[in-house]
Amino acid sequence: MAVVVIFAVAGCKDMQGKGSSGAQGAGGGGGAALTAAESLTVKGRAPKTGYSRERFGSAWADTDSNSCDTRDDILKRDLKEVKFTDGDCKVSYGVLDPDPYSGKEITYRRGRSLVDIDHLVALSDAWQTGAKYWDAGKRIALANDPLNLLAVDASANRGKGDGDTATWLPPDKSYRCTYVAAQVAVKKKYGLWVTAAEKAAMKKVLTTCAGQTLPSGGNPTKAPSRFKAR
Repeated sequence: MAVVVIFAVAGCKDMQGKGSSGAQGAGGGGGAALTAAESLTVKGRAPKTGYSRERFGSAWADTDSNSCDTRDDILKRDLKEVKFTDGDCKVSYGVLDPDPYSGKEITYRRGRSLVDIDHLVALSDAWQTGAKYWDAGKRIALANDPLNLLAVDASANRGKGDGDTATWLPPDKSYRCTYVAAQVAVKKKYGLWVTAAEKAAMKKVLTTCAGQTLPSGGNPTKAPSRFKAR
């Protein structure tokens, strides 16, 4: 299990970098991310009927069994100058520098909602593109997979809502290739489909990113059986 956790964090670090592979307007070519986007199945959205957050289990379940909840795991991974209360799990302070969605520097203090943990592929979007047909273990895994999670500016995240690539992109254009590549990686890993508009939007972004890589890693696609969902 320890090996899986290390691989997950290493894979997700790739999503935060803003190097040339993530720069908008870098030229044609696309790379592995575009190839993966082209391979995604296209279907219409399933009805949202029956969706609730509880269908993906309790929020921030410790599915990797490291004794820290998932939210704190992501804060530790994504923030700088991290400080803790009660050991080395509960993050009390840190700096998001820069916030990947806005490009701003944001200070995190526990109890003040300036930083959210975003599901890159929103859970309600996942529900409508395949997850409603999964068993609970796979839904719980998606909700807590570091590959699908990122610490971001709360206001930008709430503006995104449950939007997909066709309806929302980060305001910071230099992060868009990295963001879309991460969404493609999650959808491919979990076998989620995309709408025609979503796929077209993904390809439009990724064709501007010469050599854009595809993030990898994360947790297994089935949570341990001790975790339950409604």
